[in-house]
Amino acid sequence: MGLFDRLFPKQDNMPINYKKTDSFKLLTAYEPVFRDYYGSIYESELVRSAIESKARHISKLKIELQGSAQSSLKAKMKHAPNEWQTYPQFLARCSTILDCTNNLFIVPVQNKYFETIGFFPVLPENVKLVEYDKQLWLKYRFRNNQVGAVEFDRCAFLCKHQYKSDFFGDNNHALDRTMDMISIQDQAVKEAVKTSATYRFMAQVTNFTSPDDLKEERERFTRENLSGENSGMLLFPNTYTNVKQVESTPYTLDPKNTELVKTNIFNYFGTNENIMQGKANSEELDAFFNSAVEPFAIALSEALSRAIYTDIERSYGNHVYVNANRLQYMSQTAKVEVARDLGDRGILTINEIRELFNYAPLPNGDVAYIRGEYKPIEENEVIEDGNDNINEEEN
Repeated sequence: MGLFDRLFPKQDNMPINYKKTDSFKLLTAYEPVFRDYYGSIYESELVRSAIESKARHISKLKIELQGSAQSSLKAKMKHAPNEWQTYPQFLARCSTILDCTNNLFIVPVQNKYFETIGFFPVLPENVKLVEYDKQLWLKYRFRNNQVGAVEFDRCAFLCKHQYKSDFFGDNNHALDRTMDMISIQDQAVKEAVKTSATYRFMAQVTNFTSPDDLKEERERFTRENLSGENSGMLLFPNTYTNVKQVESTPYTLDPKNTELVKTNIFNYFGTNENIMQGKANSEELDAFFNSAVEPFAIALSEALSRAIYTDIERSYGNHVYVNANRLQYMSQTAKVEVARDLGDRGILTINEIRELFNYAPLPNGDVAYIRGEYKPIEENEVIEDGNDNINEEEN
């Protein structure tokens, strides 16, 4: 079975050929269009760097299924979300799709018995919601025009910038002016490079009355003086007067406008230059975790939990947890301090300390040790010690 067959096995009740009246309608009658900025928002170097830096950090998250329900799926998803991706690849793709389109659909991977054995993120631009037989379905069209559908309540859905639609996230048109400035800047740099390698002159020519003669003289002068084979000293006959070189200065954004463009992109995607270049300190990484990584983790946790477990199963504590060790976002110096201060008090286990530094766990490392001078004292012991001290003072 191929990818399409695993995502959308053929069922008798699938609404592949649905009527127009069966389309899922929103209260606002808003028709969502899942497209980025003219198909090129991810083609901008600055935008791609901002999205990619965020995706790299989100790829560090861990997905864990907790509870006794769906034990078979729990075992299959212990090490990978599906048979084609690792968890870092899965999480990075989810983050990238969400930032590019403000919508994310994650469909179940199914076996021949229509049982969920994993999840796979699909592009929202190829998704359509269909209401069929009083049930909501997600209809997806692959690039080879294959079409499949799956019950929407078996899918995970995330969105952001939700305003116009009752259901979907809005488009990225708020970035139009910033993207225009980026495009103008790129074109200006390109034209500046071309212009810097081009020489143009302006001169007044006498004794020429015919336009054809002027054209012929211009071509002759260019051929003999400005061609690749004859480049060198320029010789002007006495028929040329007022000879001047034409210098064109292409428009480029000043540093303040360039910084404004960067700031707009950083604000929109919740990152900054230090995060993108790997120069952020502990405080900046912690702020980035709180503002960008943790909200995504919480949203994905809730979406996957609803897709995997029923309401009754969730009420009994079955849940999907997408979390990260926040200490991973600290600097090496801060990690050493945490390991020293919390490790010798028995708060962190040996393997938890090793995890801070990306070391493999030890077979017997899930234990915590405390320094020798620390000893737990029970309440009775405190009272007895107090009485002994009082008696000694009285004697």
